[in-house]
Amino acid sequence: MPDPENKDLVRIITEHIRDRGGRIPFAEFMDLALYHPPHGYYHSGWERIGPWGDYYTSSNMHPIFGELIARQIHEMWEILGSPASFSIVEMGGGRGTLCADILKYCQEHLPKFFDALTYILVEKSRPFRKEQEHFLTGFTRTPKIEWQEPDDFLNGEEGITGCILSNELVDAFPVHVVLKEGRLKEIYVVPASGGFAESLGPLSTPFLEEYFDRFGKRLQEGQRAEVNLKALEWIEAVGRILEEGFVLTIDYGYEADELYHPSRRSGTILCYYRHTASCDPYARIGRQDITAHVNFTALIRRGGEVGLKKIGLVAQYKFLVALGLLEALEELEKKADQFPAVEFMKNKLAMRNFLIPGGMGSLFKVLAQRKGRQETSLRGFKNHALRPKP
Repeated sequence: MPDPENKDLVRIITEHIRDRGGRIPFAEFMDLALYHPPHGYYHSGWERIGPWGDYYTSSNMHPIFGELIARQIHEMWEILGSPASFSIVEMGGGRGTLCADILKYCQEHLPKFFDALTYILVEKSRPFRKEQEHFLTGFTRTPKIEWQEPDDFLNGEEGITGCILSNELVDAFPVHVVLKEGRLKEIYVVPASGGFAESLGPLSTPFLEEYFDRFGKRLQEGQRAEVNLKALEWIEAVGRILEEGFVLTIDYGYEADELYHPSRRSGTILCYYRHTASCDPYARIGRQDITAHVNFTALIRRGGEVGLKKIGLVAQYKFLVALGLLEALEELEKKADQFPAVEFMKNKLAMRNFLIPGGMGSLFKVLAQRKGRQETSLRGFKNHALRPKP
């Protein structure tokens, strides 16, 4: 078993803090812990997704997730007039399972759409990119898939017609952490005996104060919260790069009134290690994931400022139900005798997992935004009076 923390990364972060005068904002610490090459969590080659990793994603639960998203993106293509060239840009594609499920469904059921498709994977993690290249071998024999570095894509000039897709991307952007103590103050990270500790200091940027007026709400005395400035930079870049089409963002989080509600006094930092959640980002440095809930109000408002119109924001289970999840379950039931009993139950339980109250289907939200003049509605954001079956 590897050490419970990456000692090389601990040393690198400690030296970096000393070089920066003895303290750094939490956002800088989180960036190093997750993305430092080669020692950060996402660059380390450490098993992250699945039963032997630290967490599951919806795309790893069952192929139906990707198949239903494929249906939604197909409708987007039709709304745009079925252009001969259409790009799906997935940012942060993990192991490549969502890409594979979308392409396989389109190839088998939507051949005209498949012919028009180019799938661009924008990936920062070198280990994930290697997994993607291996997992997607069947599609890489044709020019159907391209890879780009995030900086190259986000700073590019070429306009995209299509859909920019992300699934659990924004929650992993480094966040600033603030505390209301009289005036708004920022949490900094300092070296401590055997690890790291926190100290309070002035805001590292005045925009942290402005953020709550524009994209959040005023904090109560003693309340701690996160500010995801990287999410604003990301949605600005996406709005610039997308010439015409859609942005589909799937993640866990809330709109600002709920995210910064006084009852949520300790913020939303969560860490994942071997499918166990904790609130301690200073444990298991380089071996655990660190996340914070997404402020969807910020994505909606800043998106609107750069030409991205909100279509809808719904719980993930409502999105999947509107696209045919219940019908897919019924179809599986009809074909039960065509599968071994164990395989049938495995598929059924995995699909029903999206409908469990309090589970992934409820915790995750789906945000759709549109760039273009035409007013648009999408199937995944209709018929939300439907409730999941028990």
